[in-house]
Amino acid sequence: MASLSLQHIDKIYDNNVQAVYDFNIDIKDGEFIVFVGPSGCGKSTTLRMVAGLEDISAGKLLIDGKDCTTLPAKDRDIAMVFQNYALYGHMTIYENMAFSLMLAKEDKYVIHEKVMAAAEILGLTQVLNRKPNQLSGGQRQRVAMGRAIVRNPKVFLFDEPLSNLDAKLRGSTRREIKLLHKRLGTTMIYVTHDQTEALTLADRIVCMSMGHVQQIGTPLELYDHPKNLFVASFIGLPPMNLFSLKAEDGKYYVEGIETHLPERVVKAIKETNKKEYVIGIRPEDIRLGNDFVLDVNLNENTGHFTLTHGKLFGKTSVAKFRDWQRFDIGDQVKVSFDEEKVHLFDAETTEAIL
Repeated sequence: MASLSLQHIDKIYDNNVQAVYDFNIDIKDGEFIVFVGPSGCGKSTTLRMVAGLEDISAGKLLIDGKDCTTLPAKDRDIAMVFQNYALYGHMTIYENMAFSLMLAKEDKYVIHEKVMAAAEILGLTQVLNRKPNQLSGGQRQRVAMGRAIVRNPKVFLFDEPLSNLDAKLRGSTRREIKLLHKRLGTTMIYVTHDQTEALTLADRIVCMSMGHVQQIGTPLELYDHPKNLFVASFIGLPPMNLFSLKAEDGKYYVEGIETHLPERVVKAIKETNKKEYVIGIRPEDIRLGNDFVLDVNLNENTGHFTLTHGKLFGKTSVAKFRDWQRFDIGDQVKVSFDEEKVHLFDAETTEAIL
């Protein structure tokens, strides 16, 4: 196990394209960190710099207090699990898991003990004599994890490991990874574009966009207190409903419609004294009420809740009701907001005010 410190890390390629800007985080020993963001945001590049597969253009990488910025990948005691499994097709599962130990010239009895222990943890003992093409995608991903476990590294790195799996396998394998972390207690860094994986796996999330860190915090911190509009719109499924808000002469216009606002929002507007804002409300914080009208154009009943899509203030929006609702297309449903859950952002800077 190990602690890591990424200090002012930049990545600039030879063509002067910068992929990562001033990345900073201190990762505790045994912590599970998830880098999340859309494709091209720099999360995998950052992971590869930690692994030593990409050079660090500027800044420092410390592992257990040791400067590893220029240390070769093989000397960092880090194991990486890739999206495409990277298994040797001509080898058995046992041989795949043992390969790195064989290269390190470990005693064959030690190798056997480590492989069998990892296979037991991952439920692979019955398939050790098979070849990778005889296994399901989920089993192959577990083999890839087993190959990392036998090395007993200081840090595990996961680069979108579930992307090639179907929805059911993603869910079960995600749970296996979480249980694996609890069992091993090893420091893990996990890269994904899937916010569900981020929210369910992470001790802390690093949300990235266009090479910049947007916010670092626990899943609940990012969900309940997004730092800016990007985090507010990226974290959460369905995403937060966002509306333009103008303040003029003591009146407030949401999407051009004069509207009554919660007192805490009015107070924040008076304190910041600006004219243009963005107001946000998560779908589950909309409830049946008497304040606003939602014009229904689609109803999705999923069993334990209902997603109602429609126009709110004339803008496409979605409400998430806990009960089974039977609205029809064209219905006008009166709703209210949970006033304590309304978010307010500066329209110019995109930074959160509430």
